[in-house]
Amino acid sequence: MRKVSGIVVEDVDGNRFVDFMSGIAVSLTEHCHPEVVQAIRRQAESMLHIRGSDFYYEAYTELCTRLAALAPGSEPWRVYLGNSGAEAVEAAVKLARFLTQRPYLNLFYGAFHGRTYGAMSLTASKVAQRAGFGPHLPGVYHVPYGACGDCAGGRVGPGCGPHAVECWAEDLFTRLVDPLEVAAVIVEPIQGEAGHRMPSKDYFPKLRRLCDDHGILLIAEEIQTGMGRTGTFFALEQWNVVPDIITLAKGLGSGMPISAMMAGSQVMTWPRGSHGSTFGGNPVACAVANATLRLIQDGLMTQAAATGAHLRRRLRALQSRHVVIRELRGLGLMLAPAFDSDATATAFERGCFARGLLVLRCGQRAVRLAPPMTVTEHQADTALRIMEAALADLE
Repeated sequence: MRKVSGIVVEDVDGNRFVDFMSGIAVSLTEHCHPEVVQAIRRQAESMLHIRGSDFYYEAYTELCTRLAALAPGSEPWRVYLGNSGAEAVEAAVKLARFLTQRPYLNLFYGAFHGRTYGAMSLTASKVAQRAGFGPHLPGVYHVPYGACGDCAGGRVGPGCGPHAVECWAEDLFTRLVDPLEVAAVIVEPIQGEAGHRMPSKDYFPKLRRLCDDHGILLIAEEIQTGMGRTGTFFALEQWNVVPDIITLAKGLGSGMPISAMMAGSQVMTWPRGSHGSTFGGNPVACAVANATLRLIQDGLMTQAAATGAHLRRRLRALQSRHVVIRELRGLGLMLAPAFDSDATATAFERGCFARGLLVLRCGQRAVRLAPPMTVTEHQADTALRIMEAALADLE
């Protein structure tokens, strides 16, 4: 690529593309947003680096304060800053095991949490992401996610979510691990890499109660779903569930490398020196994250919810005209049409690219739509016209 600006990407040959990938949901405030660029310039002129745990500086403390204020529930929260989503996940695992003094972790089939060693061990999205790297982190157990059809019985309908939680007692907690030895359940509110899959509405309240019953920490992996993309700042807010630990990354830095692991003050109790990072919370990255949060709170989240609703309505209309689209998944500006086959999804992705629209395969049969939150209804309609032309070639 030669140049990116707004939601348009230009390659070295001068071809222009409407970007509905956002670098996998990273360029949240669009490419090179003027306020983001200005934040980089202003901070770079005064300080490029100084380790945040050795010397406090304004951008770091401002960001931690902002994130803590946005956290759900009534209890105070604490914030650790890292460089990537995988780092935030690793920090959450360390904290959970330290606090509970329990060895085991419960994860989900379809989950993607990163490719560092611990995060890779938690991931269960594609075998290619794990093959050749064993043995993996011990004490990790995967169970079906709460989406319809995931359980062993292939159950579908409104009861599938609660059933996916209830079966833990008769399966995982009976045959493999005592729940009193489980430190944490780590879950994505919407499974991004698995195809923007989400559970039924009563799944997360049921999962929260399960954790409470056994003293298990609930970790919300909001690396792709957070920062207002789904219409609420944290996606788990849509189920009125308060987790014990939250991880953020991707859109937090609008393209700069930064992540956060957040936990209630009664959870993040490890002593000084238990965890840290040389570069985590870099001054320039913090300045960008603060600018990003201001943009989100000053209207981008509201705009994203409205444009997301418009995009969903138009995609429903496309689905009614094109039988190859079997379902529509996701919330807000985290959407994915799921097709009748992997081959159709691949052909759709390529057809969009040939016509100037960037979209990206995810999971089985699905194509993710994750444009910057600045996308307008007019721009969404342009993308939809390209999608319809690509669909016409598939039938």
